[in-house]
Amino acid sequence: MIIILIILLILITLKAINIENIVLRNIYTKQYEECIYKCSEECEIDPLLIFAIIRVESNFKEDSISLSQAKGLMQLMDSTADELATKLNMNEDYDIFNADTNIELGTTYMSNLLTYYNNNLYLALAAYNAGIGNVNKWIENGTIKKDGSDIENIPFKETRNYVRKVLRDYRIYSKLYG
Repeated sequence: MIIILIILLILITLKAINIENIVLRNIYTKQYEECIYKCSEECEIDPLLIFAIIRVESNFKEDSISLSQAKGLMQLMDSTADELATKLNMNEDYDIFNADTNIELGTTYMSNLLTYYNNNLYLALAAYNAGIGNVNKWIENGTIKKDGSDIENIPFKETRNYVRKVLRDYRIYSKLYG
């Protein structure tokens, strides 16, 4: 036992194994990897961003329901999911809690938001959380800039924190897996 401990300490000292990355990869998992990569490729969006969104939204819990009734891994509102499901020609009886379905809908939605906001990640993330109407209103009345460079001015604390968390997790995912 002592020999194993000594070898482990030597390896850590020599940085032959990176304990930090091992620990972080257990925290920042890549669950649903196959589906996320497939949907991300179809939507031309970075899959690591989708992992970050799911981690912040539901922490990879398929049956998650928020206080505002957003559902599934990517925390979609019924109205948003219904609209996207119609555009994607899904059956009317699709299951919003099904991981593959939820990821397809959520990834499509995030891709649409990025297109709508000219690939501005800050504005797209704010809209994912607070809705396009709110973000457009904030831009129109000068609360936030059109380039999204002042996310600290987002008036909804939840949305401001959401954008920060997703950006933080996206950076971590990119460092670990990029």
